[in-house]
Amino acid sequence: MILGWKKRYQEIVLEFGYSKKRDTESAILLNSILKRTDAHKKIARLVKDRVVLVIGSGPSLSSAIPKLKNYGKVTKIVADSAVKPLVDNGIIPDIIITDLDGDENTLKKIAKTKTVFVVHAHGDNMNKLELARGFRNCIGTTQSSPSGKIANFGGFTDGDRGVFLADHFQAKRIILCGMDFGDRIGRFSGTRRSERRVKLMKLKRGESLLAWLGTFTKSELSTTSRPIKGFRKISYKQLDAMIG
Repeated sequence: MILGWKKRYQEIVLEFGYSKKRDTESAILLNSILKRTDAHKKIARLVKDRVVLVIGSGPSLSSAIPKLKNYGKVTKIVADSAVKPLVDNGIIPDIIITDLDGDENTLKKIAKTKTVFVVHAHGDNMNKLELARGFRNCIGTTQSSPSGKIANFGGFTDGDRGVFLADHFQAKRIILCGMDFGDRIGRFSGTRRSERRVKLMKLKRGESLLAWLGTFTKSELSTTSRPIKGFRKISYKQLDAMIG
């Protein structure tokens, strides 16, 4: 677990009224469901010392998709709600970060591919964790204490957890696409009007965690989306040059 994460987790629990007990129970349940695999090694091969794209479902995803089609050989870590629009456009994620609230049919469609699923257990998704049984390459995560087959790489929302994962596995360069963290919510996020206030709170928290990560990561951080503290704002032309 990242030094300083317990303090951030406590802040999240207080801000959103989450139950540490239920988070722990969910992690224990997921641990009982998952089989031991070499998925951690597969993630390391995909990420270590490489340029990695972390893709979210913010407003800029629509304009990012045509560009992303050109990066077939670049490792793509994709937040759950961005998976369907990418797959619908022929872009298969290398790694999916999910708490299983995205499009289940799409997840099942690619469950038997080489894609690695990073399934997050928290107090509100225990009824969905059985889905993980059908994922061929899968590891589990928690925001509370890691144990057994369940890890804690840091992060809160699917998108920023993807960045923390890339940092943990020592990516050379982490580049954000479709991750805007502003006061607008992307149309692919599936957010209901009644959920908008909490969603914006989550985005703000995710952005603050990425700014914190930027103070100690050894990876180079860039974004093609809305500027974030600690991340260099780049164009897709500059991204082309980086990938080269």
